[in-house]
Amino acid sequence: MAETATRQNVLEQLDKRVPTKFYWSLTLLATIGGFLFGYDTANIGSALNFIPYDMGDFELGYLVAGTSLGAAAGALSAGPLTDRFGRRALLIVDALIYALGALLMAFTPNVGVLLFARTLIGLAIGADSAIATAYISEYAPRKRRGSLGMLQQWMITVGILFAYLVALVILWAMPGNATTLDWRLLFGLGAVPAVIGLVLRFEMPESPRWLMRKARYDDTRKAFAKLGMDVSVEDVEYTAQQLEQTDQQERVRKHGWSPGVRRALMVVCGFFVFQQITGINVPFYYGPKLLGSYFQSGNGEVATTTAGVEVTTIMTVVNVAATYFAFRHIDRIGRRKLALGGFGGMAVSALIAAAGVGLMTGIPRIVVTMIGLDMFIACFAVGVGGTGWLIQGEMFPTAVRGQAASIGATVDWLANYALIEAFPAWQRSIGLGWVLVCFAVLCVVAVLFVNRYLPETKGLSVEEISEQFESQAAGQRQVREARPKAPRRYGAPATGH
Repeated sequence: MAETATRQNVLEQLDKRVPTKFYWSLTLLATIGGFLFGYDTANIGSALNFIPYDMGDFELGYLVAGTSLGAAAGALSAGPLTDRFGRRALLIVDALIYALGALLMAFTPNVGVLLFARTLIGLAIGADSAIATAYISEYAPRKRRGSLGMLQQWMITVGILFAYLVALVILWAMPGNATTLDWRLLFGLGAVPAVIGLVLRFEMPESPRWLMRKARYDDTRKAFAKLGMDVSVEDVEYTAQQLEQTDQQERVRKHGWSPGVRRALMVVCGFFVFQQITGINVPFYYGPKLLGSYFQSGNGEVATTTAGVEVTTIMTVVNVAATYFAFRHIDRIGRRKLALGGFGGMAVSALIAAAGVGLMTGIPRIVVTMIGLDMFIACFAVGVGGTGWLIQGEMFPTAVRGQAASIGATVDWLANYALIEAFPAWQRSIGLGWVLVCFAVLCVVAVLFVNRYLPETKGLSVEEISEQFESQAAGQRQVREARPKAPRRYGAPATGH
């Protein structure tokens, strides 16, 4: 017993560390997939008008939204795989799929192969969205977990920006090759960072929390060494024993799916649904097509699309800058406050943009619409975008984190697909201005949801966050059980509910 008393909990030491340069380098490497996530979802907006294949409504819609369906499948399958084989292994495979998908799109001989390649890219995007923040949360110190996890969202915004910057350079340099070479280059260049990520990810350490759960204590010690911590195998075993005691509580119901885990999953999934259905991806996916006619300075489809890409690029710059603000301050301000402010600001901004679209003409229409859309994107970036991916990575216990995070990511992508698929018909039926009003109403509902269900998790370890949800779930059960039941009237039939 005396020997045991001298042992230390290595995860408590990890949570108290100050991130070194290696932590930031590792996080940047983990979020290369986020960059590709942004690049490969945004590049379709610039290429769509130039793909020379004959496509019906289904093919055209699937070309835009099919990555979301692929992402839903990728996220769902990544959960059990990453819990079984590890975070690092799946991140390596993910980079390989990104590279293959980009090359296949660039050299596609027909529309069928192109649609398949878009689906393949979707699988990689979904897997990355399920794994990256979960991996980061398992080595990030608690006081900087928000900043490190937010880097995933910032890299997504940088990827979106690069997609439009690359499109501008290509269209400016080779406007005459828009339907032959340009769109293939736009897709194929995504393979470059994917291959870089594939090579470098072999140097990443596996998640120490995952290794500990698998009783690979020597490998755990080596992973901690890469993170700058000199720990003994005995300390690792001691920490694993403590985690095993926690696991006994997590396994009370359905192998870890306790009431607290289910409550956390409800919060994450609900947040992800509102993250998507409030409309953030409409400007990025349809921006060049929607806004090109407002700003075109020449005639022809290339000029119109280029103008649309230019104005969408401005919005992506706002997105990157605002996400950087959230990256710097989320650990100080907190997840909950930023989310409330983000959705509230989006509601006001959507109404401003709706006023510009529906009530104005000429230059005032352009100015007010752009102000509203830029504010809408900025509010999302500050309080909603990164917050969703961050809570997805930190709210679940290690034993089920991969599976739970993958379910959350799947819900996110299904909601994204539903919105992007429905938007064209929605716009045709009521007009863009009223669609923006609908987005504002949904943002208000999101504020109510966050205020009611999202707890503050800044400064807590991932284990403490799990305990918080278990306490909330237990308190909810106690409230239900304490409610007085209505007296049963004489002769009233009993029910089974």
